[in-house]
Amino acid sequence: MFSIPYPAGLPIGERWVDCPEQAEIVFPFDGSPVALSPVGTAAQASLAVDAAASVRAELAGLSTGIRRTLLVGIHDALAERTAEFEQLLVLETGKPLVDCRTEVARALTTWSASVEEVAHQHGETVPLDLQPSGVGMIGYWTRRPAGIVVGITGFNYPLLLASHKLAPAIAAGCPIIIKPAPNTPLSTLWAVDLIRGVLREHGVSSAAVQLVTGGIDVGEALVRDPRVAVVSFTGSAAVGHQIARSAAPRKVVLELGANTALIVASDADIEKAVDAVIRGGFYANGQACISVQRIMVHDAIADEFERMLLARLPEVLVGDPREDSTRVAPVINEAATRRILAWIAAVLAGGGRVLAGGHLVERSIAPTVLADVSPDAQAWCEEIFGPVVILQRVSDLGSAIELVNRSRYGLQAAIYTSSLQRAFRAINELDVGGVVVNEIPGFRSDIMPYGGVKDSGTGREGPRFAIEEFTVTRMAMIRP
Repeated sequence: MFSIPYPAGLPIGERWVDCPEQAEIVFPFDGSPVALSPVGTAAQASLAVDAAASVRAELAGLSTGIRRTLLVGIHDALAERTAEFEQLLVLETGKPLVDCRTEVARALTTWSASVEEVAHQHGETVPLDLQPSGVGMIGYWTRRPAGIVVGITGFNYPLLLASHKLAPAIAAGCPIIIKPAPNTPLSTLWAVDLIRGVLREHGVSSAAVQLVTGGIDVGEALVRDPRVAVVSFTGSAAVGHQIARSAAPRKVVLELGANTALIVASDADIEKAVDAVIRGGFYANGQACISVQRIMVHDAIADEFERMLLARLPEVLVGDPREDSTRVAPVINEAATRRILAWIAAVLAGGGRVLAGGHLVERSIAPTVLADVSPDAQAWCEEIFGPVVILQRVSDLGSAIELVNRSRYGLQAAIYTSSLQRAFRAINELDVGGVVVNEIPGFRSDIMPYGGVKDSGTGREGPRFAIEEFTVTRMAMIRP
């Protein structure tokens, strides 16, 4: 088993609290045990909110310079353990090593970007004398910490997703309680231990950053507590909708699912578009909300695109995620594997075709390409979250855009084209949070505003934008 580098229990308040119950975290590749993880309770979640409330004023009163110093120290503490985090992420998520290396690098970028953004929280003056009642008055607004933040993360990128909540919260001056996914709590527990160490070194209360594990009862205790100001959740649409209802009327930032589309126009560079599917359809074992799922290919090039894609598919090597060459390994657990295979079987039953894959290679789902999929099939309508892509022929760009938009999701989409006119039409007409031109739809810079529309969520992440989500405007109106 993995040798745990942090204390036992949960980091609640100023110390680590014992948990009578523990859960075994297993390596998805072979089911072997990785480590035991503490399982928190609703009562412990309430204790964490108590502790966060007690340090809210302390955090809000931290100077910009101290917050920046904390963020620099945390970045460096995490960076010193880059290789160890990469190995731990492979074990608890089952993602290929290449993807775990990317995750750690992106997490570090998120912390370093937050260092830069902490000094860019600005307000504005307001000309109150626009109205007669305000003549002679001075007005300005500033951004102030909103209060306690609850961050709930998904299993697929545990360190990165936690970083996108932790770093902006510290930058904004908000205490934060993180709840990691039950399947993948280990890297976040370790990160929180390192973060709290940096806080203590600079005389800041450890209760500024806490972590509680557990099930639905723990999540409900956190999001329903009226002392919580903001809930930031990354995960499925169904859970996100429930969190929004439970947290109301307080602010929620929701980064939810998608059935991400890639449009290949008639004038596209076919070789590069195929490469985009190879790179963007199967990374992280297909368990990324903006990995390629639906591919709309113009009729004129569809045959060539399909031939080239199937010819390159063997490059997506299935194997042990600890190996450098592996690109696809088992998804997070057997239940997810069974669901994905059931969706593929339903496609076949509905008259669809499996062009490649569709079966298990030991415990892994082989990279799969489907065609002739019914628009009502779950594999088309919902987020499959596995190494599966779907080819769909279209007659023109307008039809492709209509197909993309005929979805309850709208996170990101991409188009491959050599035409500026087509590119800008896609940017203007696709009903999504982000449009990528001539690159995979899974492209994400960790400093950009990231989020979706419709059932893909509300609010935006990225340090600058998350800081805004975690702060409120305060207006000052002065009559000298």
